[in-house]
Amino acid sequence: MLDQYARRIELAATRVYEVAAISPLEDAPKLSARLGCRVLLKREDTQPVHSFKLRGAYNKIAQLDAKARARGVVAASAGNHAQGVALAAQRLGIAASIVMPRTTPAIKVESVRSLGGKAILHGDAFDDASAHASELVEQRGMTMVHPYDDVDVIAGQGTVAREILQQLAPLGVARLDAVFVCVGGGGLLAGVAAWIKHLSPTTQVISVEPDDSNCMQQALAAGRRVRLSQVGLFADGVAVRQAGEETFRVARELVDDCITVSVDEICAAIRDMFNENRAVPEPAGALGIAGVKRWAQTHDVAGKTYCAIVSGSNINFDRLRHVAERAELGDDAEALLSVTIPEKPASFKRFLKVIGRRAITEFNYRYSSPSQAHVFVGVKLSAGLAERDALIHALRAQDYPVLDMSGNEMAKMHVRFMVGGRAPGLADEHLFRFEFPERPGALLDFLDAVGGRWNISLFHYRNHGAANGRVLCALQLPRGQLGECRRSLDELGYEYWEETANPAYRLFLGTQA
Repeated sequence: MLDQYARRIELAATRVYEVAAISPLEDAPKLSARLGCRVLLKREDTQPVHSFKLRGAYNKIAQLDAKARARGVVAASAGNHAQGVALAAQRLGIAASIVMPRTTPAIKVESVRSLGGKAILHGDAFDDASAHASELVEQRGMTMVHPYDDVDVIAGQGTVAREILQQLAPLGVARLDAVFVCVGGGGLLAGVAAWIKHLSPTTQVISVEPDDSNCMQQALAAGRRVRLSQVGLFADGVAVRQAGEETFRVARELVDDCITVSVDEICAAIRDMFNENRAVPEPAGALGIAGVKRWAQTHDVAGKTYCAIVSGSNINFDRLRHVAERAELGDDAEALLSVTIPEKPASFKRFLKVIGRRAITEFNYRYSSPSQAHVFVGVKLSAGLAERDALIHALRAQDYPVLDMSGNEMAKMHVRFMVGGRAPGLADEHLFRFEFPERPGALLDFLDAVGGRWNISLFHYRNHGAANGRVLCALQLPRGQLGECRRSLDELGYEYWEETANPAYRLFLGTQA
């Protein structure tokens, strides 16, 4: 397998540079100093379409014969693959139809059209677009350019690794200890692993996935491809439910380890890239950096050299709000705490003396009772988890009840913006948290579905630029109707969680004194 892919990658290297650039391999001195190892960044975000995807697309399309070229190519994609196929086809003078979900951001649709591709908007999700693309193949004889599960696409992506190994010597690197690769369907991972293991078998190949979209990790653990029932959409470039058949076959033989990272860690990695060189990768593009950071937490990295592939930078501008909010938490640079203090004069002053001279990132309070007040406070940290633990210990030593909310998703997403919404005495209230695909009219659809049966007593919706809409909603349910309500919510098809027992709700939003 290694010899076969090595030949394919060498041949791909004779084609892809007609459209792709040799992307820089750069030192990351700030990140290296923090982690205690040497970190290199492979800058695929600098490609003409700001992603590695044009390599595989061009390598596939360039090999088509005259008859296939005349019939044109088709692809299903809502992102970087779409732009890669459009540019590759434009350079080769071939008609390209890109089927994209109607929910695709306008900036990506316009990018495809500006590159000469025909953007066909169909369905609300990728599966709908993919099915329509397959119909076009059947009806018109067009060639499908798969985003990852194709040996020619994989070989094109493998040229990234070919460049990395060639660029080490000019940087004075004698040994590369590991390369960290983002994973969706696995095309980049398979291509990189094939070339690395062919020429540098001691270099580890580490796959990095979001912890809510880890189809490759689950497949490798199970020894077979698995299909995820749900995938997180924040890192939309790798939001794939099932790894490719060929990519799994390659990864099973050649990948050394799989790690997952949280949304907060991805946001922190985006900020690291900005701090390093003022570039802003997309969430999927920052996975390699997040992976190196996670690896450094659990391994001896002193004296080691690691490469993180920055795979793309096609990020929607409005998503930066969410990134900025969560980056501090992803780096353990902020603590969110719920602290109960006496309701009497000078209590705030005494409380802040325990906090010391640490920067307060937010401070939320509302009167709760004549005897005590619940404070929701954000504190900036300079020494990570150890400092957070020390702060909590110091507060408890002064007899302050403390709850750490730093890992509480409802507190981070909703409650920190809603503190002060208690309604004492409200009967039969149950709290639910929902997620649903963000698209025009989605919020109205949601309200139509849940608002007709039971009274809504609390509602919070915040559009923060992510692919999922998130709602916090309380319903008044007369005694005996909870089961009926849950059955109705199950029928909606949205992911939801009951949060009635969540301490963040009980302290800041609940109905009990």
